[in-house]
Amino acid sequence: MKRLFRSHSHNGRLRRSLIVSKRLVRWCLTFILGYYTVCAASLLYLKWLPPLTTSVQIQRRIEAFAAREPYEKRDTFVPLRRISPHLVHAAVASEDARFFEHNGIDWVEFRKVIDDARRRGSVARGASTITQQLVKNLFLTTYRSPVRKGVEFTLAPLAELLLSKERILELYLNVVEWGHGVYGAEAAARFYYGTSAQDLSRAQAARLVACLPAPLERTPTEMNDLGKDILERMQAMGW
Repeated sequence: MKRLFRSHSHNGRLRRSLIVSKRLVRWCLTFILGYYTVCAASLLYLKWLPPLTTSVQIQRRIEAFAAREPYEKRDTFVPLRRISPHLVHAAVASEDARFFEHNGIDWVEFRKVIDDARRRGSVARGASTITQQLVKNLFLTTYRSPVRKGVEFTLAPLAELLLSKERILELYLNVVEWGHGVYGAEAAARFYYGTSAQDLSRAQAARLVACLPAPLERTPTEMNDLGKDILERMQAMGW
């Protein structure tokens, strides 16, 4: 009798565990579906209108609040025609040379990174495209994780499907972080050079783009050498 009671008790716990597990899976799937639906709707909105804010901007504000540090946001959205072609060319040459050839993921560069990681035994560099960097800024955070990378990989092709290449560049250059509270080309040009994004010189543009891999640690005045490298890449690409 006791054995029978224990058997029924065990079966009851197993059924409850299965029910809880199914609910968790259902909630996770609902959350994922909802998240991607919101992202898709946001990208459709961004097809014509500027973003109200980005997840990285929200992250920085929260971090400043938690650290009890002052935070002043500088950002001014400008159309691509009011951004110096030098800055556009520098960004493509430095960050994503095959930007106009891929559909969100640069598989050529990705395979190079994988092969390099196998040889080294660790990942020494990334292969994020401009489109991936855009979706990271819009919908994710700067904290690195396999989950974030996976979401980038799935959102980047969606962004390429819904947005033109020119619009992706326009959004990227308007939301990318260029220092503490400094977002976008216009704010960066005003903050670092006292000029507009439209009037940036070739050298200024290259030094600004050289800051992008580590915008909270680098300033354009320290980027002469990296800026020269970017200028050489631009020249090699016919710019």
